[in-house]
Amino acid sequence: MAEEDEAQEEPEAGPEASSDSDSEESTEKKDLDAVYDIPVRVSTVLGKVDIPVSKLMALEKGAVVELDKKVGDAVEIFVNSQLVARGELIVSDGQLGVTMTEIIKSNLRKT
Repeated sequence: MAEEDEAQEEPEAGPEASSDSDSEESTEKKDLDAVYDIPVRVSTVLGKVDIPVSKLMALEKGAVVELDKKVGDAVEIFVNSQLVARGELIVSDGQLGVTMTEIIKSNLRKT
């Protein structure tokens, strides 16, 4: 009988112990679900150019204006007009895009 007692281990925390943790995580997830549906505006400046007004007024449909940035150059990424990251311009499946390379800490952001 003593051998049976030694072989018997204490039961691990049952479902009651984990249900509090699961309940808290579930509540947090539900709270965040509401935030995930909030629309935000993400933008980046693809480049700049100085051009005289006369040339700007002479532009026609289909005209190409060369900017000072090219694929691979660094750009700033804004969310709701706040600088949140830096990245670089890429081309993916023929589309121009931005890949994030650095997240800006909130205390370093420009206001």
